[in-house]
Amino acid sequence: MVLDVAREAPYDGSRLVRTLGEFRAMGHSDVAFGGPVNTSAAAIDITGLHNTNTRSLQGLRVRTGHGLGGKALLIGRPVSVTNYYDARGITHQYDAPVRAEQLETVTALPIVVDRAPRMVVYLAHRAQVVLGDVWYDAFLPLVRRVEREIAVDDEVRRRMVSLGGMLLPTAAPPEVRLTRSDLRDISDELADLAALVQDDALRARLEDVRSRVESGRTPQPTTARAPAPIGLAAREIDVLAQVALGQSNREVAASLGLVESTVKSYLKNAMRKLHASNRVHAVRLAREAGAID
Repeated sequence: MVLDVAREAPYDGSRLVRTLGEFRAMGHSDVAFGGPVNTSAAAIDITGLHNTNTRSLQGLRVRTGHGLGGKALLIGRPVSVTNYYDARGITHQYDAPVRAEQLETVTALPIVVDRAPRMVVYLAHRAQVVLGDVWYDAFLPLVRRVEREIAVDDEVRRRMVSLGGMLLPTAAPPEVRLTRSDLRDISDELADLAALVQDDALRARLEDVRSRVESGRTPQPTTARAPAPIGLAAREIDVLAQVALGQSNREVAASLGLVESTVKSYLKNAMRKLHASNRVHAVRLAREAGAID
């Protein structure tokens, strides 16, 4: 089984465009553009544009220390110029694409995660505007949110790569089988990851991988209890058993050592697999199938 971890981060594709739109609205700016810092932190690649009149900035690579964005990247804090073309303290090799957009006042905001610059957002006006401290301060919550999103993306990718290493065969694989306990741990980890992310498409992909892991679990020896219905995961059964005792999601989380959002994810998945209309219905169906007492 191969885990595909390629997806959009806040500085990629459509997510980048949405992020730029939020920054532009917050700053009441005419234009927003930006993109990721490459892995060597040597340059910014302008891959996203919002409300531009031309494509002159698309694909531009801004090197560290050069231009306005390169200066922001170098010093790790926002840099702004009121009159871009006459501004001192920055180099001007990128004037042509800026002039094509008729931009005057430009600000570069670096997004830094774990002391490493990850993306730069440019906000620009087509007139000369004096920007005060209140204008800069308004961006702090949005900057912090994007930093958290990137940190979560990093963690999801790290865990997915780690899980992929467990599931990928070696060139000359030994005769080794993952135990039911191993598969349960992987399934639980994937459920935790799904609860972390807000992106619907990514959450669906994580659930799909989790279902594939569940389908690969070897059957348990026959016991007095009937097998779990519709491929219920072990943790989903645990949650249903606690719900059957009349516990709220918060109480279930405390009983099982989980966070409440993870409990909600398990319960939602169990209801879907059981085709249950609500939590009470899910408990009844699970009892009828012998999954819980």
